[in-house]
Amino acid sequence: MARTFHKAIITDADLPARETLPGNMLKDAEFLRLWDVYSPLLTPRRREIADLYFNYDLSLGEIAEQKGVSRQSVSDCLHKCRLQLEEYEEKLGFFQALREASLDCSRLLTRVTRWAEAQREKHPEWGAELDGLTRSLSEILSFQEPEEGNEAGKEGETAGQTPEKSSPNKA
Repeated sequence: MARTFHKAIITDADLPARETLPGNMLKDAEFLRLWDVYSPLLTPRRREIADLYFNYDLSLGEIAEQKGVSRQSVSDCLHKCRLQLEEYEEKLGFFQALREASLDCSRLLTRVTRWAEAQREKHPEWGAELDGLTRSLSEILSFQEPEEGNEAGKEGETAGQTPEKSSPNKA
């Protein structure tokens, strides 16, 4: 029986060993985790500069030129942004709470998946239903919409509608 483990968010286990990462890469990974949770709390200017640096991969010089400020000003802004995000986490602890909830969810999904595998061995006639359950669990975990054409998507259709009529993207 193959073991399946699920993860809802990036954890330390997803990153290479700390000793193999350069110092600034580790700081950047930690910053981006905090960014995902707390970026709406930053000032628009700090949010924009950090977004340009981390998400659009612009250099300090490119950002400085685009904003009409010095390179040192951009560096100071990123440093203050990092400190502010760390302060938010220290005071609010949302990221840690999300991490713990994600791990709890992962453990529960793993247990349910193992249960479904055990039931498949005991009751082969339940195969289609268990496949649907396993797909649904994977979709929940990956935050994806049900795939078109699978059983979960077909169950959501109303009587008499064809898939083309029920799809919001079709005219």
